[in-house]
Amino acid sequence: MSIGFINGKYVALDEKAVPIEERGHQFGDGVYEVIRYYNGEGFMLEEHLERLEKSAEAIRIDLEGGIDSIRTIIEEGVKKAAIPDCSVYLQITRGAAERNHLFPKDVPPSVSMTIKPMAPFSKEMLNNGVSVITHPDERWANCYIKSLNLLPNILAKQAAAEKHAYEAILYKDGKVTECSSSTIFIVLNDTVITTPLSKQILPGITRMAVKEICEKAAIRFEEREYTTEELFSADEVFLTSTTSEVLPVTHIDDRKVAEGTPGNLTTLLMELFKAKTGQ
Repeated sequence: MSIGFINGKYVALDEKAVPIEERGHQFGDGVYEVIRYYNGEGFMLEEHLERLEKSAEAIRIDLEGGIDSIRTIIEEGVKKAAIPDCSVYLQITRGAAERNHLFPKDVPPSVSMTIKPMAPFSKEMLNNGVSVITHPDERWANCYIKSLNLLPNILAKQAAAEKHAYEAILYKDGKVTECSSSTIFIVLNDTVITTPLSKQILPGITRMAVKEICEKAAIRFEEREYTTEELFSADEVFLTSTTSEVLPVTHIDDRKVAEGTPGNLTTLLMELFKAKTGQ
């Protein structure tokens, strides 16, 4: 069953449980993670927890009990929900206090979580690929933090939806950064290429998994900046995220990627990723 959790208490998902003066609600003052469980096992759980800890440290939220307490909350919640294939959304905010831009004193952080069944991703999208658009990267300077502040991402994703596209590829100064809710990869001359990690992009967990897969399978992998021109001339393009896993891109701004069908390397990586997750 789907369940919710907030500050030590399990609640129904529709229960009114968040205080009005909650800093996550009023300021977006918090961080989050989305973790995928396959057959009862958290996929790259430790990597997700490490990223969560770094995000919390970056915005100076002290995790009471440390990351071990968060791991326990997640594992107990998944056991209670009894959903082998589920999605865990875990959020930590600076807590509830009278509205003030300054950090509140002696206020514990709020920890909330939802656990829901993971619906199968669209087979049509996986088999035929998706259309995406390009969009200016209008986000802040610290995108490596998985912050609740997602308004530019939301606007970019909505712009894509209004053009009947799945995602928005973000670019800045002519260079591709990432997508509104995914990591973007291109394939040129049998080499998988993605933007190097920096404060400008999120260190994606599925991105990390794909890099490991490429190294193990002797697939050439390169982390470097690349231009929108290279994006449009790529042999293959694909996205990765916790939700979509490895997803082919076949059209960008209504232009075909190569022949307009999922590429061979992308298809191979999809299969290898499924094997890595035990599917």
